[in-house]
Amino acid sequence: MVALSRRWRIMKVGLGLPISDLPSLLTWARRAEAGPFTTLGLLDRIVYDNPEPMVTLAAIAAATTRIRVQTEVLLAPLREPVLLAKQSATLDRMSGGRLTLGVGVGARPEDFLAVGADYTTRGRRVDEMMPVLKRIWSGQPCGDQVGPIGPAPARENGPELLFGGFVPAALKRVARWGDGYLSATPVEHTDQLFRTAEKEWAAAGRAGRPRLVGQVNVVLGPQSVVEDAKQAIDSYYASLAGTYEVHMVTTADQIRSAISGFADLGADEVMLYCWAHDPDQVDRLADLVA
Repeated sequence: MVALSRRWRIMKVGLGLPISDLPSLLTWARRAEAGPFTTLGLLDRIVYDNPEPMVTLAAIAAATTRIRVQTEVLLAPLREPVLLAKQSATLDRMSGGRLTLGVGVGARPEDFLAVGADYTTRGRRVDEMMPVLKRIWSGQPCGDQVGPIGPAPARENGPELLFGGFVPAALKRVARWGDGYLSATPVEHTDQLFRTAEKEWAAAGRAGRPRLVGQVNVVLGPQSVVEDAKQAIDSYYASLAGTYEVHMVTTADQIRSAISGFADLGADEVMLYCWAHDPDQVDRLADLVA
């Protein structure tokens, strides 16, 4: 058995939800909440057979009472900022402050074509959106001729905000606007990203340190479950073939090693992103984490 980091016991562990079987997601959520998990995450695409994350997480929040819900990550440039501010504040308020809004810029041009958004300016659009979201969440007027837009989020100045991404601009957004950074790279490639996020945070004069979250693609179960997960993840990343290397760990020892690795890097939480639709994975992973 892999030796576990001493920080494991104080680090949170969440689950990323599969997208291949929508009716099972509430079962996943209830099982996860009954176990040791702290957060449920859900990815975002437009041109794919996946559920819309804000709608789905609202249903999950209604079916649970303790566990947090997280977009992992929401493709913010595809959204109109005022409506996104209202949607996220509503979900945060109705869930009792359990929303973490994970934000990214997106890497697939077809998602932008589908909604008529400009792919080439997606990073700039996120930078332009952030002050709009913050202004609305803080209760200020939306503009010179537009008053405040409610409801107020549960947390003052908005829900917890994480940024994902691998380029310097993403890490600068963490320091300027966010509460933390979400790394979707394998643990062996994450150290420099975490350290850069911390340096940007300090350079911006922020107090304390950014919240650091790691993500690892996992599947745990019999061979049929493993094959289901491999097919699902290969399909999801097919359009990025040649530009994005997919990693997934498939054994208990590999998962323990990944969790310990992120703990040693100073992660506050690690998200185990599941790809097979078998909900018994939740119990297997809960036993491993516990």
